[in-house]
Amino acid sequence: MKEKVSPFLVLLAAILWGTTGTTQALAPETAHPIAIGATRLAVGGLFLVIIVLIKGKFNFKNWPIKTTIFASLSMALYQPLFFSAVSITGVSIGTVVAIGSAPILSGLIEWLYLKIRPSKVWWYSTFLSILGCLMLFGNKESVYVDPIGILMSLGAGLSFASYTIISRKLVVSHSSLSVVAVVFTLSAIFLSPFLFVFDMSWVTSLRGVGVSLQLGIMATGVAYLLFSKGLTHVSSSTAVTLSLAEPLTAALLGVFIVGEHLNTTSWLGIFLLMLGIGILICSSRNSSSYKELNRKTAIE
Repeated sequence: MKEKVSPFLVLLAAILWGTTGTTQALAPETAHPIAIGATRLAVGGLFLVIIVLIKGKFNFKNWPIKTTIFASLSMALYQPLFFSAVSITGVSIGTVVAIGSAPILSGLIEWLYLKIRPSKVWWYSTFLSILGCLMLFGNKESVYVDPIGILMSLGAGLSFASYTIISRKLVVSHSSLSVVAVVFTLSAIFLSPFLFVFDMSWVTSLRGVGVSLQLGIMATGVAYLLFSKGLTHVSSSTAVTLSLAEPLTAALLGVFIVGEHLNTTSWLGIFLLMLGIGILICSSRNSSSYKELNRKTAIE
């Protein structure tokens, strides 16, 4: 039963991530994107630690320190790399390169690191999803390709792919709640210097508190907990491709809440995105690849 539900947990996590754009649009004007990212991890990490303490499920026994640090660094790096890339090269290009490159990088790393070659269905689904993502964002704004922005976007994609693969190894032997609590607390500590670099007065306003709680609790704490639970029965490459539901959710929220308008090409992109994700979910529920992946990960 858990194996059938796992892809939907990852999908639900991606949907929660998709709310971040709309939430950030409601943040006070003085809130810097990187400061928002640092606050998001701080609130999310604190929320998860409180949940762990209440449930009393944390166990330090045989905890992999080095693996945890790598996972935390990957998540911490993703925040400034992604937000900086978007500010340099624009929302469209920055988002497409970062989110679109993550599934490919994840599949390649998984292939090289775990010696498991992604299935043909994964390649087809990923191609459809990335093509849909390109069509969705392709007409949002004038294209401005900055080499530094592209490199940062690729760095963000690599960071997310690395986080997914490393975290998957953690959740095989430890509870998902403990893993995300430790990883996000460390990530927040790594990004804490940004809280002293940027103006943080916006956090004390009513709107600032609402934005911080939404981003920290729902779009980070709850979302990554669901994502980690899904990783126990879904391969890393599949999970990252399913995460492409994030831009899909963001686009739909922009239409129905913010009042944005999408052209025919963007709607076709949404259809391809949904088709690719749907095919991947169906194949994941019938595939035994993640069982083999669990076996290899446990051995290593």
